[in-house]
Amino acid sequence: MTDTNRRTNPLEQARLEKLERLRARGVEPYPTQAERSHTSRAAIAAFEAQEADANAQPLRATLVGRIRSTRLMGKLVFAHIEDGEGRIQLFLRSNDVGDEALDFFKKDFDLGDFVQASGELFRTKTGEVSLKVETFRMLAKAITPLPAAKDEEVDGEIVRHAALTDPETRYRQRYADLAVNPHVREIFRARAATVRALRQFLDERGFLEVETPILQPIYGGAAARPFVTHHNQLHQDLYLRISFELYLKRLLVGGLERVYEIGRDFRNEGVDRTHNPEFTQLEFYMAYADYHDVMALTEQMIAYAAQQVLGTTSITYQGQTVELAPPWVRMDLKDGLQELAGIDLNAHPDAASLAAAMKAKGYPADPKTPRGKLIDALIGDVLQPTFQQPTFLYNYPRDISPLAKNVPGDPATVERFEFFIATMEMGNAFTELNDPLEQEQRFLEMGRAYDADKDEDYQPLDEDYLRAMRYGMPPNGGFGLGVDRLTMLLTDQPNIREVMLFPHLRSREDE
Repeated sequence: MTDTNRRTNPLEQARLEKLERLRARGVEPYPTQAERSHTSRAAIAAFEAQEADANAQPLRATLVGRIRSTRLMGKLVFAHIEDGEGRIQLFLRSNDVGDEALDFFKKDFDLGDFVQASGELFRTKTGEVSLKVETFRMLAKAITPLPAAKDEEVDGEIVRHAALTDPETRYRQRYADLAVNPHVREIFRARAATVRALRQFLDERGFLEVETPILQPIYGGAAARPFVTHHNQLHQDLYLRISFELYLKRLLVGGLERVYEIGRDFRNEGVDRTHNPEFTQLEFYMAYADYHDVMALTEQMIAYAAQQVLGTTSITYQGQTVELAPPWVRMDLKDGLQELAGIDLNAHPDAASLAAAMKAKGYPADPKTPRGKLIDALIGDVLQPTFQQPTFLYNYPRDISPLAKNVPGDPATVERFEFFIATMEMGNAFTELNDPLEQEQRFLEMGRAYDADKDEDYQPLDEDYLRAMRYGMPPNGGFGLGVDRLTMLLTDQPNIREVMLFPHLRSREDE
């Protein structure tokens, strides 16, 4: 026997002994092949379809799955197995499998084991479609028992208490979470359906899905701290991307007029209920469009995704009804702050003046902070909490939007919007700047502003991107969406970790 005593508990040790008994019996507990004729759902559906035909031949099936429950009743065993589509009952009787085989099942097969069973489908006296087992075999022996759910009868109904509820354990051992909590599997099926719907929407409108570098020599496209790595052979520092933007817009220069990417971004930032250092983003760029065109496309796309995933655009998120069908609310940023904060941005053209006005209204503000960042703080503190229904907040300060075009006649404001649903910021979009000379000046201005603030959240000057722009970039609208947050919305989950299979967690000494 393999020496695993030092890292196994008594339950695991008992299962290891069964493992050895299986091998001594000539049974391979981890065979290389498995057979299946039906999934659990397909088997039940096929049986019910021919059940009404009195002349139909008995339906035979070979099923596979994980053992989730057993009831031992002398010469009988009832067991439920679970596959990717549901559960079905196995009926093992000594008359069918033999005394020795039934005893073998009772002694050496445990909850959590994967099995294969063949026989005829029938309906028990209690009305449950089941498999009358003739042969069975082990497919994978589970050494560690899964957390066991507890069933309780309440007012005549069976209530199942979740087998694994501690969030920390669930996130660290997602494999166990998925195995014992069916509703968690449904969250990730919905996530996959969400991504599929986004792709369908864009593909049907002539967008081309592309892939851009994750390792980049210069990071850009957002205001965020990057993760830094090193290429040993090239002796080169590289950055995990914080955005796809600058590479996607290079493709517009090359003549690909509508492009998008769905993939991972990495930002060296804190973790909270809506942030994870590694997250999934959708970005698209469309030539000959502005931020008004992108607004219209955005509300159509989110409504389409909800309809595809949930069958409705009217959803409930954390107890609040949200209507995703267009048209959405549109609010000018200056008008919103004037109305809700009582601050007129036009009257405060510099950081010191705006900080003083904010303090006078009771909002924290440091006059050394750049004006754009002060405005961003006001958005988060004052406006965002009011955006329960889908809302476009548009016309942002230029100094926090270095890649967007100016609003005509207003050099301090750019054509940018963010959109919010259920008080969450969901995404960001611009009428993209395509003047290479102005873009270079913006990079330089932003670098100086953030260096003075001793803040690492700035956009470094990207000479190759500027070179691409000099070849000529068509006017275009760009867009970014947090796919994880959209999944939170469509699955009614309050924390981003609930919709990420393997969220980032603090290290723990006992791991």
